[in-house]
Amino acid sequence: MSAEERLLILLKAPILGTVKTRLAAEISPATALGIYRQLLDQVINAMSPLPAVELHYTPAVEAPTVSPWLKPGWTLHPQKDGNLGDRMHHAFSQAFAAGALRVVMVGTDCPAVEPADVRQAWTALTTNDLVLGPALDGGYWLIGLNRPHPELFNDINWSTSAVLSETLACAKQLGLSHQLLRPLSDVDTKADWDAYQAALSAQTLE
Repeated sequence: MSAEERLLILLKAPILGTVKTRLAAEISPATALGIYRQLLDQVINAMSPLPAVELHYTPAVEAPTVSPWLKPGWTLHPQKDGNLGDRMHHAFSQAFAAGALRVVMVGTDCPAVEPADVRQAWTALTTNDLVLGPALDGGYWLIGLNRPHPELFNDINWSTSAVLSETLACAKQLGLSHQLLRPLSDVDTKADWDAYQAALSAQTLE
């Protein structure tokens, strides 16, 4: 990965009662925290072959809590205050201001993401303005840009099944070219987690 290409991982510090709140409502905050840590481990370890990755974390005071997930050459960046769209736009803006030309962002909800997905997104950004990884719940598990577009993060109904469609509608209105990656599942509910565990067991048996 050159300095022109950057991966941002958006994450929350693993603190009881603040992560996986939808999942916690179905099971318990403690169990949800354990699941979140597993998802965080999975995504971080999957991305470990990529150098110069940025971990954009919240809350800003929790750098010591998040630092154990840093890999050599990676950096920590506190997220800006505001809603999800504000925080995502700010992270992208920071990366572009630092000289990146193709910036990709993932979260920690999609344990199936692989380095090949990120590399595919970087390649797509040489000929497209926007890259999205569609999530099966109607959101997206990856977004990539080759320049800032704050409009893509405004007036989006975050954490709903309309996120992807609203983002694509905004991109069309802006005249942006885009490419979609493979669809993957997020883990937001107990049913999502059970499905992910079942898929892992099936892989083990193969």
